[in-house]
Amino acid sequence: VQLVESGGGRVQPGGSLKLSCVASGFIEEEYAVAWFRQAPGKEREGIGCFSTRIGIEYYQDSAQARLDANTGKAAVTLHLQLTHLEPADTAVYYCAASDDWGFSCRALREHGYEDWGQGIQVIVSA
Repeated sequence: VQLVESGGGRVQPGGSLKLSCVASGFIEEEYAVAWFRQAPGKEREGIGCFSTRIGIEYYQDSAQARLDANTGKAAVTLHLQLTHLEPADTAVYYCAASDDWGFSCRALREHGYEDWGQGIQVIVSA
């Protein structure tokens, strides 16, 4: 599976940013793709995910993060819309994928994703 992340950068507090992950090359018919983030000095945490079985789900309740998925042949683009950003949202955001997953992606924790993108930096600063 190939993962290509885009859309990061610097934004002022209160601003918005849209990240995109193009995941392609799935072999199995059922798979999952997710967005995680890791802030400086903190553990990586899940934001939300998409599975072919269920669709979009979220690892945590947040009014700031919304996912949108566009599917293709053995591929999906998972967009992460971030709004009302605060300095605490400064982190490296990662896209991850698991081929051959036919269940709710919320049941798939960080260690269950086999493929990871390089990560994309988001900096929220005045």
